[in-house]
Amino acid sequence: MYMKEGYWDVKPRIKSLSFPKRGKFQVDLQDGRSVVMPISAFPSIKKVPVRERNNWYLMGGGVTWDSCPEVIHIEQILGNYQNYAHEVPYEQGRASDSMMLSEPLPGQ
Repeated sequence: MYMKEGYWDVKPRIKSLSFPKRGKFQVDLQDGRSVVMPISAFPSIKKVPVRERNNWYLMGGGVTWDSCPEVIHIEQILGNYQNYAHEVPYEQGRASDSMMLSEPLPGQ
């Protein structure tokens, strides 16, 4: 039986948010993954006063603060999946179809 590796069928959900060092923030997901990013990539978080940054809360699958007009969604944290997807899960196609090619192979 084929066992999938990684997180193919996992919908990422935010578990917690922290600020482990100056200029960085970390998002921990319920599935055990953690992502550390520069705050500079999120201008709305930069505007949240440092003393308020630990007072975040979940809203609609993202995080926000009372002093922040934006909700930072999981897609903003992980990036748009279509921009980096490179394979179709094995069950969705034959093994020969698992690689998506933008150009035909030589001789085809």
